[in-house]
Amino acid sequence: MPGVVFLSGGQSDQRASAHLDAMSRVDGLPWEMISFSDGRALLGFSLDTWSGEQSNLPAAQAALHYRARLTGAARRGEYSEEMEQERDQVAAAS
Repeated sequence: MPGVVFLSGGQSDQRASAHLDAMSRVDGLPWEMISFSDGRALLGFSLDTWSGEQSNLPAAQAALHYRARLTGAARRGEYSEEMEQERDQVAAAS
């Protein structure tokens, strides 16, 4: 089997990152890679931050960058729940 795609639908961004990370850490699976379609988990925080307001655009971009960094770490099996503590700092800094 060439690959498996993990879908984040219905999960919080934190739970989706934790699940993707857990799957990425498993050795000896019968597929070469795990890919992901993390639309909700990747975009939820930034869309909530943006709220359709142009003035919130820099904060929404910072939120997207933050979730992309955590999702990337999860894909590499390097995610930890401690990384989620930065969420409040990202929201406050913007």
